[in-house]
Amino acid sequence: MVHPKEMNNHLLHTRTSANVLIKLKTFVELTMDVASAPPRRYFFEVMSFFATAPHEKEKLQYFSSPEGRDDLYQYNQKERRSVLEVLEDFPSVQMPFEWLVQLVPPLKTRAFSISSSPLAHSNQVHLTVSVVSWMTPFKRKRSGLCSTWLAKLDPEQSIYIPAWFQKGALSPPPPSLPLILIGPGTGCAPFRGFVEERAIQNESSATAPVLFFFGCRNEDGDFLYRDFWLSHSQNGGVLSEAKGGGLFVAFSRDQPQKVYVQHKVQENSRKIWNLLTEGAAIYIAGSSTKMPSDVLLAFEDIVSKEGGLPRESAVRWLRTLEKAGRYHVEAWS
Repeated sequence: MVHPKEMNNHLLHTRTSANVLIKLKTFVELTMDVASAPPRRYFFEVMSFFATAPHEKEKLQYFSSPEGRDDLYQYNQKERRSVLEVLEDFPSVQMPFEWLVQLVPPLKTRAFSISSSPLAHSNQVHLTVSVVSWMTPFKRKRSGLCSTWLAKLDPEQSIYIPAWFQKGALSPPPPSLPLILIGPGTGCAPFRGFVEERAIQNESSATAPVLFFFGCRNEDGDFLYRDFWLSHSQNGGVLSEAKGGGLFVAFSRDQPQKVYVQHKVQENSRKIWNLLTEGAAIYIAGSSTKMPSDVLLAFEDIVSKEGGLPRESAVRWLRTLEKAGRYHVEAWS
């Protein structure tokens, strides 16, 4: 549930003018990224001044020198060592807290796409969060700070989490606008809200067709909101063929040859081109690595093939589409 924070002027004045006591542990937890972000090179230089063990001081001085730059990269950035881990590796360092406050990376806010519609879930905000976990080159397990914390919360217990809402790059489209949605992985998040909203709008008036392309590694373990998408692709739902829509899924690891969303896009070139000529808008969300550029190339192929245009003209056609506000991309690393 979402509860807006209300504070009258008197209370605001009282809180800002009075000294508020906070435990040191709480201050560190809420403001300093000691458990996930690797420290900068200057941190090692300052550590060398406070190291009392000669071998540790020598190692830290080497890390902070031009000669030790490559070894520092292997030790620190490539392994994603946290501030806590670095301090544990150099136990003789007794850095004053006022230095730590200045040098430790600040704890950054995490941004997530809202994956629900206010029409479907009043006073609620749904998020689609993938728990970040990976192995470093030296086989050290790493986990995302925020996603791991969220995953450990007990859904049966209430907890207040501060949140800030900002206008995103993908505003909800009007019901009369045909949509071509591409959202592999957690990129499906905003489009779940789009489809929820269209379904409610469709109850009172006709809505334009929606094509949705989803992709993941395996159908059994990674098909996010599987039942939701399937239910809206059947029985006259907003993703059903009866409504002029469609649901297309690419499981990249379920067969010998990898299949991605751009391949499914190309397979449905005629259907996509027909919607584009009817004024459809394209929305793309997901990883910022190769996916957005690969999908763009697929659309260039479609415009060139179905529209009978040279490649250069197809590129210009899509640029015009973007300038007209009909080609949207929201990508993250």
